[in-house]
Amino acid sequence: MTLVLPGPELRIHIWKELNENVDTREDDLKHMKEWLLKQPHLPNTWDEQCLLSFLRGSNFSLEKCKRKLDMYFTMRTALPEFFTNRDVNRPELRCLTSLGQGCPLPGLTPQGRRVTIIRGLDKNIETPNMADIMKISLMVGDIRLQIEKYGVSGDVYILDASVLTASHFAKAANPILFKKFLICVQEAYPVKVKEVHVVNAIPLVDIVVNWVKPFVKEKLRNRVHIHSKLDSLYDFVPKDILPEEYGGTAGKMADFCNDWISKLEEFEPWFKAQENIKADESKRPGKPTNQNDLFGLDGSFRQLSID
Repeated sequence: MTLVLPGPELRIHIWKELNENVDTREDDLKHMKEWLLKQPHLPNTWDEQCLLSFLRGSNFSLEKCKRKLDMYFTMRTALPEFFTNRDVNRPELRCLTSLGQGCPLPGLTPQGRRVTIIRGLDKNIETPNMADIMKISLMVGDIRLQIEKYGVSGDVYILDASVLTASHFAKAANPILFKKFLICVQEAYPVKVKEVHVVNAIPLVDIVVNWVKPFVKEKLRNRVHIHSKLDSLYDFVPKDILPEEYGGTAGKMADFCNDWISKLEEFEPWFKAQENIKADESKRPGKPTNQNDLFGLDGSFRQLSID
C-alpha cells in the first residue's frame, strides 16, 4: 500500500479546507475542460483526476486553477532537465535510491495532511546530482496528482539533516537550479505547504535556512520548525504516522520507499507518454513565454506565493 486515503469523515474536513462543494464540483470540472479546449498552446484534454487535484490545490478558484495549469504545462516545456527521461530505472536515477530516502508516508495527520520525509543515508558520499533529485520529487508529485483521489488539506515536509555536511551544501547550493525548482513547485503544482520540519539539526542548518530565506515569502519562513531532538516533532506529527526510524509505529522507512520505487516503475509508460503533454509556445496567444519571463533576468530569486 503506497498511500492511505481519507475516510468519509476526514474527507468532509478536507473538502471544507479546500473550499470543495460536492454540488458544484462537476460544473467546475466541466468549466476547466472547456477552458483547456480553447487554449491553442495547451493540451486540449487531460486526466480528469489531475484536473480535480488542480482545482483542490487552487481552493476551487477557477482563475487560480487556470494560472496553475498554464504554468504546469509551460514548465514542462521550459525545464526538460526535470520533465524528460523520467524512468526511475535509468542508472542516474536508480543510484539515488541507494544514497537517500524520500517519499510521502502512507498515513494522514488528524488534519488530513500528507507527510513526506527526505533524508540522506551516508554523510561520506559524494554530493548527488540535485537536478535528478528534483526530477524524482516531481515524478512523485505527478503520481500524487492521480492517486490522491479525495485530496489532502496540505503537505508537511520533514527534512533530516543528520548526514548534511558543509561540502554537500557547498556543492549543492546552485541558486539558479533551486530557483527553477521552487518556482516550478510553488507556481505550477497544486501544493499547499503547511509545515516544514528540520530534524537532527546541526549548526550548519542555520546557514542553509538563511540561504533559502530570500527565495520565499515570510509566510513560509514562519512555517519552518527546527528540531534538535525528535520529541518536539511529535507536537506536530503523531507517532502513528511516523516510521520506526523516527520513533513512530507506522512501519519502516525503507519499506515505504521501496513501495514508492515500485509505483514509479509502474508509472514509467505514463511518464514517457507525458513528455509530449506540454505547452506549445509557438501557438500561445500574444507573446510566447521565455526563460526570462519565468525565472527573471538578474539572477535574483522571484519571491513565491505560498498558500
